[in-house]
This record gives sequence, structure tokens and C-alpha cells, in this order.
Amino acid sequence: MNAETGKAAEGKAEGSRAGGEPIIQIDGLSKWYGQFQVLHDIDLAVQQGERIVICGPSGSGKSTLIRCINRLETVQKGRIVVDGIDLTAGGRNTQEVRREVGMVFQQFNLFPHMTVLENCTLAPMRSRGMSREEAEETAIRYLTRVRIPDQASKYPSQLSGGQQQRVAIARALCMSPRIMLFDEPTSALDPEMVKEVLDTMVGLAEDGMTMLCVTHEMGFARSVADRVIFMADGRIVEQAPPEQFFSNPQQEKTRNFLGQILTSHHARA
Repeated sequence: MNAETGKAAEGKAEGSRAGGEPIIQIDGLSKWYGQFQVLHDIDLAVQQGERIVICGPSGSGKSTLIRCINRLETVQKGRIVVDGIDLTAGGRNTQEVRREVGMVFQQFNLFPHMTVLENCTLAPMRSRGMSREEAEETAIRYLTRVRIPDQASKYPSQLSGGQQQRVAIARALCMSPRIMLFDEPTSALDPEMVKEVLDTMVGLAEDGMTMLCVTHEMGFARSVADRVIFMADGRIVEQAPPEQFFSNPQQEKTRNFLGQILTSHHARA
């Protein structure tokens, strides 16, 4: 992306974040697994082009929250509206929303019996009705975007973990989503592979993609996020721009978490 394109994308994203209808609106969201309540009355509005990092201890409900946004998890109470579509109004809206929301998981979830190219073309051909030629053109474009077009004819088992995760990102992008969800996309990777995946995500952010990312990569949160959300015990405890979140957290739970995670990162370094 050249400097002019970058500025245009940034300007567009800033304009989108400045106001207007949120692209994601969550009101009073609660969810239970049996008797255990995993989410408690979550309210969250996300503007188009906004980049949000969600962090928190294990079991805080982070992954459950973003999985609710494309209805991988059903909710018992509250309302989720994604790009004007009410997800809680009935199952018929699920496929419509999933076409607009890409998701990248901890595990790469690639089809092992398909090549990289076949992994990337399957959904656009089935869900968007693309011809094979158009789907393959799109796939090569996004494989180039994540810097692995030369791996198109290989199978997932022939790739490194970092390469597989970049294929997973390219596959999601092939559906031309308006929103990307990342659920700890680097947690299953060896440390030397983390940077190549984070660099890919930084590029998406610079292009103005609406992103919600569950991660413990605090350097990524500092440099990319418009807003950092801290969750604990199924609740949003604190949210703020990164400068404020890291330099002046307001809640004791946030301070304790940051102390632990930053110490752990320094120890690994």
C-alpha cells in the first residue's frame, strides 16, 4: 500500500470512527453455559473502521464475546446488531452476517485435504457464487497480500504455523468481509512466527478494516488499537485508548492484569 493510499484509508477509517451508526451494536448481552454465566450484561458499540483489542485473564469471556458476533455462540439475553442485521432476531440472519464477518481462530482450521488455493476459493464459490476463475484470482490477490502466493499449491501440512495462520487470514479476506474477528491468532504459534502474523494484521488495520482482536500481544494493542477493552469475570471492566489504558488504568483488576502480563512478556524476552 503506498503512502497516498494509506492516508486515504486512514482518513476514511477516522471519518467512520467519528460518528454514524455503529457497525456492531451489542446491548445487554448475557450468556450462560448451563448454570454458569459466562457473559454479564455486555454493552459495546463498534464504529466502522475501528480497531479494538480485547484482553483479560483466561475464562473472562473474551473469546465467547467475539464468537457471539457471528453466532458461533448463541445468546440467551440481549441484542446484537451487525451491519444493520439483528442477529438475535432469528437464525435466518446468521448466514447473511457470516458473509460480512471474517474470523481467524487460535487453531488455523484449514482443510488438510485441500491445497492452500482450494481452502481460499471454497467459501467464495459456495457462499458468494463466484466462478472458479474469479475465486482463484481473488485468492491469489489475498495470498499476495499476506506474502505467501508461492504457497498456493501446497497443502497445510507442508506449511509452518505462521504460514498456515496467514492462509487462514487470506481465506477470511477472500469473502470481502466488512469486519474481521481474531481469537488469539498468535497463541498457537512459536514465538518466531508471531511477528509475521502480527505484521499481516497491522497491514489490515492500516487499510481501515474494522477489527476486534482477542490477544495478549500488548505491543500490537499499543500500536494498532483505537481502543483496548479489559474483561474479567464475564464483564467489561475498563476500556480506553491505548495511551490511557497502559499509562493510567483506572481499575485495580486492570492494573493487576497488566502487571502480570507485562512482567511475563519481559521474562520471555
